[in-house]
Amino acid sequence: MRHTLRPHERVRRRPEFLHAYEHGRKHHGRYMTVFASASTAPAARLGVSATRKFGPAVARNRAKRRARDLFRHHKPMPGVDLVVIPRRGFGTVGHADLVADYLSALRRLKVTLLPQTDVPA
Repeated sequence: MRHTLRPHERVRRRPEFLHAYEHGRKHHGRYMTVFASASTAPAARLGVSATRKFGPAVARNRAKRRARDLFRHHKPMPGVDLVVIPRRGFGTVGHADLVADYLSALRRLKVTLLPQTDVPA
């Protein structure tokens, strides 16, 4: 299994993040805030915004890796951009709690997921 996101699966530029913030739907979960906005991209895309307020570089990078892992294992249908902003506890909480929070945010935002092809361990 590949452990990276392809360039077409990433929200990369500032205007794309701003579009999600201004025109997307937002849900504040326990460990993350998720923005979902419609896009014309051929695949679902993910952006992670972990600012210095979140913590040192090690904590920010860990949070980004965990967000990408959530996205890889629970990928939405094409045509949606997700922006995840980790909150306090995101880097230290157990995986099951993080998955539950992520899936609950997607349900609240009415984002449909692709059928699972592999079950994470």
